[in-house]
Amino acid sequence: MATYIRSADWKTALTRHVEAAGTRFAYRRLGPDAGVPVVLLNHWGANLDNFDPPIVEGLAADRPVYALDYRGIGSSGGTAPLSVAEMAADTIATIRALRLTSIDLIGFSLGGFVAQQILLDAPDLVRRAILAGTGPAGGAGIERVGAVSWPLIIKGLLTFRDPKFYLFFTSSAASRRAAKTFLARLKERTRDRDKAVSLTAFLRQLKAIKAWGLQARQPLDAVRTPVLVANGDHDIMVPSENSSDLARRIPGAELVLYPDAGHGGIFQYHDAFLTKAKAFLAA
Repeated sequence: MATYIRSADWKTALTRHVEAAGTRFAYRRLGPDAGVPVVLLNHWGANLDNFDPPIVEGLAADRPVYALDYRGIGSSGGTAPLSVAEMAADTIATIRALRLTSIDLIGFSLGGFVAQQILLDAPDLVRRAILAGTGPAGGAGIERVGAVSWPLIIKGLLTFRDPKFYLFFTSSAASRRAAKTFLARLKERTRDRDKAVSLTAFLRQLKAIKAWGLQARQPLDAVRTPVLVANGDHDIMVPSENSSDLARRIPGAELVLYPDAGHGGIFQYHDAFLTKAKAFLAA
């Protein structure tokens, strides 16, 4: 495994690159050299600056954490894939290029789609997995992510707010407060920020999400990796019933639904999620 200059926190973690699958992939790493590495996969339209700092730092307290950009996203090279299967193949290649042989995997939203595909395509690579704010192939309402999101993306533009304020959180006062603090955390890093996601890549990822929502169900009963499923109980992007469906279909999976929380439930309840995630991964 490579030797890394240690970063004290997520705000100062260097952006690095690794060659895999014919492309130069961007990633950041935090934490010690020892311990089972945790690999983080993020949502639609997200670059490295969209990983929640306290979650990354909490996980990195006692193990190495790698956060990855997909092909065509941020400062990764290439063109964003049009399928989750291609993203999974890229991610497997990137993990292997980093010389990681056994990992824990946390996928949020689109990252959860990719994580499921990895569990099926490379089961021996993943020791434990957390699927957050996500759903299975062919899951209820997933093909409508774009239709649900566009009006709130436009609302964000018109109100000068990040669309995640409306898409990831409920309209309650508590959830809106959590939205403001979450979005402030994402702005803490001021130097070496990742390259903005292009509109072309954003739209290509949306096509991959719609295709995932329309494709046939997968044999999730074949998954033998221990899995924790987490979400808010009022997710409008990937409806929360999909989380319950995942937990029913994956043998032995555990389910956590956070109250009065939307798609970004793990960010609204980041302290509780971090405690739960660390306990699950340490089991």
